[in-house]
Amino acid sequence: MARDKHGHEIGIDMTPMIDCVFQLMIFFIVTFKLDSDQINEKIELAKSPHGPAIEKKSPGTMIIEVDKRGVISISRIALSDQMLYHIVKQAMNRVGPSNVEILIRGDREAQHGAVRRVMNKCTEAGVWRLRFAALKKKAG
Repeated sequence: MARDKHGHEIGIDMTPMIDCVFQLMIFFIVTFKLDSDQINEKIELAKSPHGPAIEKKSPGTMIIEVDKRGVISISRIALSDQMLYHIVKQAMNRVGPSNVEILIRGDREAQHGAVRRVMNKCTEAGVWRLRFAALKKKAG
């Protein structure tokens, strides 16, 4: 490691580079088109035959998935709680707080605490429109 004239070690501050990489990740995840091929088909949704059917999702809808192990993901990309918060906050800044809606696809075997973590991070970011995906009728 290099040293300055007083004998102190000189290093490179990696914080700005990490911030840039994190911002790029947020940008690409938020702007990435969420089609049905981006949804984890291994997540088994709970059944809710009497719940309302979603005919059309709004353009500001973000789909957040929680698998049975409690892993949180968007477009099959696993996220930490902090990353989720920043992505939701970035989406709110991009499209406006009243236009962001979160659709949570939780596996029927997922622990409530994992789904609650998603809810907490979304509300911390300022999102108040949360919905849950469930099966209206059995497929087949």
